[in-house]
Amino acid sequence: MILGDAERAAALAALPGTPPAGVRRPVILDCDPGHDDALAILLACSAPLLDVLAVTTVGGNAGLANTTRNALRVLTLLGRTDVPVAAGSDRPLLREPLIQLAFHGESGLDGAELPDAAFEARPEAAVEVVASLVRSSSVPVTLVPSGPLTNIALFLRAYPSLHDRIGLISLMGGSLGAGNTTASAEFNIWQDPEAAAIVFGAGIPILMAGLDVTHRAIVLPADVDRLDALGTATGHVFADLMRFFAIHHRARYGWEGPPIHDAVAVAMLIAPWLITRRAMRVDVETGDGLTRGRTVGDEEGLSGRPVNAEVGVDLDREGFLDLVVDAVATFA
Repeated sequence: MILGDAERAAALAALPGTPPAGVRRPVILDCDPGHDDALAILLACSAPLLDVLAVTTVGGNAGLANTTRNALRVLTLLGRTDVPVAAGSDRPLLREPLIQLAFHGESGLDGAELPDAAFEARPEAAVEVVASLVRSSSVPVTLVPSGPLTNIALFLRAYPSLHDRIGLISLMGGSLGAGNTTASAEFNIWQDPEAAAIVFGAGIPILMAGLDVTHRAIVLPADVDRLDALGTATGHVFADLMRFFAIHHRARYGWEGPPIHDAVAVAMLIAPWLITRRAMRVDVETGDGLTRGRTVGDEEGLSGRPVNAEVGVDLDREGFLDLVVDAVATFA
């Protein structure tokens, strides 16, 4: 279904934390780059409706030193060295981290030649940078976590007085069905389920882009060709990144290309009509058994607990890839 301008404007206005007309939505990206995180950063930086206040990093797809370096290199590639970067937690709240090199390679962003970072991370910890930006913003800030939720949980616990300054959390994580790290759990939530439980229990509006929707956001070979055909350095870099990212998914799932999970969390903010969502209660299993890290969605309200999330369940793949390719095309 093709929506007109008025319908799209209404869909954007209906999102929690939408600022007044004419004001860009301020966002802080919290990520662990990561091939799909890199595209999430690009998509946010390209969006006229978003004001990227900062990128904070967490250990996840790679160790913290590499995820921070990758964020700096991606922003350098995009010519956005004005966006501050701050490093956060290198491990989950209670457990040892797991790094899965098969997905993203040794660096966390293997497969393409990115420029060396042209600037450095801020000396302050990520939580302090988030608190400062949230406190000083004239309108509520949207947090966009696309890695383990450790930094966000630490911020929420350390600064309860700033909760009402967070308009929305649009996150990539979780699954209503099967996981990708265990049979029950998606990686970001499994890595730090205690942090995820804090975030989902904070009473702040949440948009959840879990595997149910992100596994539909697949970059096919024809889409990679479109990136290459842009003829730009950025287009070539992201085409190469997608080729590398596809290797594991082809071997594990037999898919023709990789799903760019994290970009969906940004797309929910700039093109919500592309993603079908359902409101429900989501709780996180924090035990040590087979269901550790599982996100339990209660759409029927059987638990009696209040709704705390809108969960993505379907996606217009073609429209989403058009959005991504058009975003890459805005950079040299």
